[in-house]
Amino acid sequence: MDGKDGLLLRASRLFDLPADAVAGVPRIEVLGDEELRMSPHRGILAYGPEEIHISGGNLVVRVRGTGLELRAMTPAELLITGRIQAVEFVR
Repeated sequence: MDGKDGLLLRASRLFDLPADAVAGVPRIEVLGDEELRMSPHRGILAYGPEEIHISGGNLVVRVRGTGLELRAMTPAELLITGRIQAVEFVR
């Protein structure tokens, strides 16, 4: 991260504040192996039953599994269900 985002991320670490609240870094919650929530997001880049790519701004979140389905999506949050086998972060 460069510029303003990098500065905000460093400030969040310095003051021990959550990066998602200060720097707009995506917050990802994985519940068991069947549910993933992410907020905020910047849209779906690729979609299929075995792989979903989500834009998180400066990174791409790659969700791999079987029977993956985008169950809900608002401008702020999304919900993926199915059998989640891996979550990868790509810069």
